[in-house]
Amino acid sequence: MRFVPTAIPEVILVEPDVHRDGRGHFIETWHAQKYKDGGIGAPFVQDNESSSVRGTLRGMHSQRTRPQGKLLRVIDGEIYDVAVDLRKASPTFLRWIGVTLTSQSAHQIWVPPGFAHGFCVMSETAVVAYKCTDLYVPSDELRVRWDDPRIGIRWPVSAPILAKKDAEAPFIDEILHLLPER
Repeated sequence: MRFVPTAIPEVILVEPDVHRDGRGHFIETWHAQKYKDGGIGAPFVQDNESSSVRGTLRGMHSQRTRPQGKLLRVIDGEIYDVAVDLRKASPTFLRWIGVTLTSQSAHQIWVPPGFAHGFCVMSETAVVAYKCTDLYVPSDELRVRWDDPRIGIRWPVSAPILAKKDAEAPFIDEILHLLPER
């Protein structure tokens, strides 16, 4: 198992060992001590799963006062996953990182608290599972426009399928005053 820091070092790509044979495969998707040793020592309190069709873009989501760290993996399909640093005091503030995750590779991405997160489905369908370090609180939700030119995410789609809330999300300059000073 490898833990690979990305261009934003706190965002970590996890490359688990995949044991394949004629029966299928086995993957250890969480081991508290190994992940802690790899830089992911957060306690998880909620697991989520989503299923989406090609071209769906879910994001960019965060929480204001109860930010969630997320350990995400693709159970079936392929996605392009993005994290944007929303920590005002960070040297990588408003920088983003994007990685392709597939069920075949079994790679995971660790998105720490204080980041906006989203993904776009690249296969016909995708099933995504993720562990969260805090509970989802609807009234604490913070959304950022998926195509905000100030952030400049290079998505692999130009006309994604969006939830109404994501299509109407504000640009980063409209919510800067809402971001915590961490």
